[in-house]
Amino acid sequence: MDKRQIDELMTKVAAGDNGAFLRLYEETRRGVYAFAYSYLGNRADAEDIAQEVYLSVKRKAYLYRPGTDARAWLFQVAKNLCLDELRRRKRRAHPLDDLPQEPSVQPRLPALDLMTRSLSAEEKEIVLLHAVWDYKHREIAKMLSLPLGTVTWKYKKALKKLKKEWEESEV
Repeated sequence: MDKRQIDELMTKVAAGDNGAFLRLYEETRRGVYAFAYSYLGNRADAEDIAQEVYLSVKRKAYLYRPGTDARAWLFQVAKNLCLDELRRRKRRAHPLDDLPQEPSVQPRLPALDLMTRSLSAEEKEIVLLHAVWDYKHREIAKMLSLPLGTVTWKYKKALKKLKKEWEESEV
Protein backbone atom coordinates (compact mmCIF):
# COMPACT_ATOMS: atom_id res chain seq x y z
CA MET A 1 0.00 0.00 0.00
CA ASP A 2 1.49 3.34 -0.97
CA LYS A 3 1.75 6.57 1.03
CA ARG A 4 -1.24 8.17 -0.65
CA GLN A 5 -3.53 5.27 0.23
CA ILE A 6 -2.35 5.22 3.84
CA ASP A 7 -2.88 8.98 3.99
CA GLU A 8 -6.45 8.49 2.76
CA LEU A 9 -7.04 5.82 5.40
CA MET A 10 -5.70 8.09 8.15
CA THR A 11 -7.95 10.92 6.97
CA LYS A 12 -10.96 8.58 7.13
CA VAL A 13 -9.90 7.36 10.59
CA ALA A 14 -9.81 10.99 11.75
CA ALA A 15 -13.38 11.31 10.47
CA GLY A 16 -14.42 8.31 12.60
CA ASP A 17 -14.42 5.55 9.97
CA ASN A 18 -13.85 2.28 11.86
CA GLY A 19 -13.47 0.26 8.66
CA ALA A 20 -10.61 2.53 7.61
CA PHE A 21 -9.04 2.08 11.05
CA LEU A 22 -9.16 -1.70 10.68
CA ARG A 23 -7.61 -1.52 7.21
CA LEU A 24 -4.91 0.89 8.43
CA TYR A 25 -4.13 -1.52 11.24
CA GLU A 26 -3.90 -4.51 8.90
CA GLU A 27 -1.64 -2.66 6.48
CA THR A 28 0.79 -1.27 9.06
CA ARG A 29 0.79 -3.57 12.10
CA ARG A 30 3.79 -5.70 11.11
CA GLY A 31 5.93 -2.64 10.51
CA VAL A 32 4.89 -1.01 13.79
CA TYR A 33 5.62 -4.23 15.71
CA ALA A 34 9.01 -4.71 14.02
CA PHE A 35 9.93 -1.12 14.77
CA ALA A 36 8.94 -1.44 18.45
CA TYR A 37 10.75 -4.76 18.76
CA SER A 38 13.92 -3.25 17.34
CA TYR A 39 13.87 -0.59 20.04
CA LEU A 40 12.79 -2.73 22.98
CA GLY A 41 14.19 -6.19 22.17
CA ASN A 42 11.26 -7.85 23.90
CA ARG A 43 8.19 -9.38 22.27
CA ALA A 44 5.71 -8.61 25.04
CA ASP A 45 6.76 -4.97 25.29
CA ALA A 46 6.78 -4.59 21.50
CA GLU A 47 3.23 -5.99 21.32
CA ASP A 48 2.13 -3.63 24.10
CA ILE A 49 3.65 -0.64 22.34
CA ALA A 50 2.08 -1.63 19.02
CA GLN A 51 -1.32 -1.75 20.72
CA GLU A 52 -0.67 1.64 22.31
CA VAL A 53 0.21 3.06 18.90
CA TYR A 54 -3.18 2.11 17.53
CA LEU A 55 -4.98 3.33 20.64
CA SER A 56 -3.20 6.65 20.15
CA VAL A 57 -4.19 6.67 16.48
CA LYS A 58 -7.82 6.09 17.41
CA ARG A 59 -7.75 8.84 20.05
CA LYS A 60 -5.59 11.38 18.25
CA ALA A 61 -6.20 10.85 14.54
CA TYR A 62 -7.76 14.31 14.42
CA LEU A 63 -4.24 15.72 14.93
CA TYR A 64 -3.03 14.16 11.69
CA ARG A 65 -2.72 16.67 8.86
CA PRO A 66 -4.02 15.19 5.59
CA GLY A 67 -1.50 15.26 2.79
CA THR A 68 1.47 14.60 5.05
CA ASP A 69 3.03 11.17 5.42
CA ALA A 70 0.79 8.95 7.59
CA ARG A 71 3.49 6.27 7.83
CA ALA A 72 5.91 8.83 9.23
CA TRP A 73 3.24 9.93 11.70
CA LEU A 74 2.72 6.32 12.86
CA PHE A 75 6.47 5.83 13.02
CA GLN A 76 6.86 8.92 15.22
CA VAL A 77 4.07 7.79 17.57
CA ALA A 78 5.75 4.38 17.88
CA LYS A 79 9.16 5.94 18.47
CA ASN A 80 7.84 8.24 21.19
CA LEU A 81 6.10 5.36 22.96
CA CYS A 82 9.24 3.20 22.74
CA LEU A 83 11.38 5.97 24.18
CA ASP A 84 8.86 6.43 27.00
CA GLU A 85 9.05 2.71 27.75
CA LEU A 86 12.86 2.76 27.77
CA ARG A 87 12.78 5.69 30.24
CA ARG A 88 10.32 3.75 32.45
CA ARG A 89 12.67 0.77 32.40
CA LYS A 90 15.55 2.90 33.63
CA ARG A 91 13.47 4.34 36.46
CA ARG A 92 12.31 0.99 37.76
CA ALA A 93 15.21 -1.27 38.51
CA HIS A 94 13.51 -4.42 39.73
CA PRO A 95 15.10 -7.73 40.77
CA LEU A 96 12.72 -9.65 38.51
CA ASP A 97 14.10 -7.82 35.44
CA ASP A 98 16.89 -10.41 35.25
CA LEU A 99 14.43 -13.24 34.65
CA PRO A 100 13.69 -14.28 31.05
CA GLN A 101 10.84 -12.15 29.79
CA GLU A 102 9.78 -14.32 26.87
CA PRO A 103 8.39 -17.83 27.15
CA SER A 104 10.61 -20.28 25.32
CA VAL A 105 7.63 -21.76 23.48
CA GLN A 106 7.11 -18.62 21.40
CA PRO A 107 8.52 -18.68 17.88
CA ARG A 108 11.68 -16.62 17.43
CA LEU A 109 12.17 -13.95 14.80
CA PRO A 110 15.89 -14.38 14.10
CA ALA A 111 16.20 -11.37 11.80
CA LEU A 112 14.75 -9.00 14.41
CA ASP A 113 16.86 -10.56 17.17
CA LEU A 114 19.91 -10.14 14.97
CA MET A 115 19.07 -6.49 14.29
CA THR A 116 18.50 -5.78 17.96
CA ARG A 117 21.85 -7.11 19.07
CA SER A 118 23.97 -6.08 16.06
CA LEU A 119 22.91 -2.60 15.00
CA SER A 120 22.93 0.81 16.62
CA ALA A 121 19.59 2.53 17.17
CA GLU A 122 20.14 4.75 14.14
CA GLU A 123 21.09 1.81 11.90
CA LYS A 124 17.99 -0.13 13.02
CA GLU A 125 15.83 2.89 12.30
CA ILE A 126 17.24 3.28 8.79
CA VAL A 127 16.95 -0.44 7.98
CA LEU A 128 13.38 -0.64 9.27
CA LEU A 129 12.29 2.50 7.47
CA HIS A 130 13.71 1.22 4.20
CA ALA A 131 13.07 -2.53 4.41
CA VAL A 132 9.81 -2.66 6.38
CA TRP A 133 8.17 0.70 5.75
CA ASP A 134 9.43 0.94 2.16
CA TYR A 135 10.75 4.50 2.42
CA LYS A 136 13.31 5.67 -0.12
CA HIS A 137 16.73 6.68 1.18
CA ARG A 138 15.97 10.29 0.24
CA GLU A 139 12.81 10.25 2.38
CA ILE A 140 14.67 8.70 5.30
CA ALA A 141 17.38 11.35 5.04
CA LYS A 142 14.74 14.07 5.24
CA MET A 143 12.96 12.40 8.17
CA LEU A 144 16.16 11.93 10.16
CA SER A 145 17.75 15.23 9.09
CA LEU A 146 20.77 13.43 7.67
CA PRO A 147 22.55 13.81 4.33
CA LEU A 148 21.40 11.32 1.70
CA GLY A 149 24.93 9.90 1.38
CA THR A 150 25.07 9.24 5.13
CA VAL A 151 21.77 7.34 5.07
CA THR A 152 22.87 5.25 2.09
CA TRP A 153 26.24 4.54 3.69
CA LYS A 154 24.71 3.59 7.07
CA TYR A 155 22.16 1.34 5.36
CA LYS A 156 24.85 -0.53 3.43
CA LYS A 157 27.05 -0.74 6.53
CA ALA A 158 24.13 -2.13 8.55
CA LEU A 159 23.41 -4.77 5.91
CA LYS A 160 27.06 -5.86 5.95
CA LYS A 161 26.92 -6.16 9.75
CA LEU A 162 23.74 -8.21 9.57
CA LYS A 163 25.16 -10.47 6.89
CA LYS A 164 28.32 -11.07 8.91
CA GLU A 165 26.35 -11.76 12.10
CA TRP A 166 23.98 -14.08 10.24
CA GLU A 167 26.86 -16.09 8.76
CA GLU A 168 28.58 -16.35 12.15
CA SER A 169 25.36 -17.46 13.87
CA GLU A 170 24.88 -20.30 11.37
CA VAL A 171 28.30 -21.78 12.06
